[in-house]
Amino acid sequence: MEDKNKKEYDLTKRTTKFGEDVIVLCKSIKIDIINKPVINQLIRSGTSVGANYCEATNGSSKKDFRNKIFICKKETQETKHWFQLLAKCNPEKTEEIRKLWKECQELIMIFQKIVNTLDKRQ
Repeated sequence: MEDKNKKEYDLTKRTTKFGEDVIVLCKSIKIDIINKPVINQLIRSGTSVGANYCEATNGSSKKDFRNKIFICKKETQETKHWFQLLAKCNPEKTEEIRKLWKECQELIMIFQKIVNTLDKRQ
């Protein structure tokens, strides 16, 4: 039996699932003049976290890896911003958004720790 509260430590799987969860959330929200641009931005930043992580793992050097991890962190921070705006526009989705916002925060801390570790080694 799988523990649903157990965190995934494979960042490739975790960032991919995060992007999938962003898509599922956005598909559940009615498109209107306010939501449309916020959803578009959220999907771009939320799904780019996993894409940038894949690029990082295939980096051509340690410097390239570090730079792409830093981009992952920046995209994740941007995603938090769009979550906040989306929650304001759709208060009925606040709880769903809060869960993803929390995952965002955890990913930011992971990416920052990776960057800090790499910077200490140089």
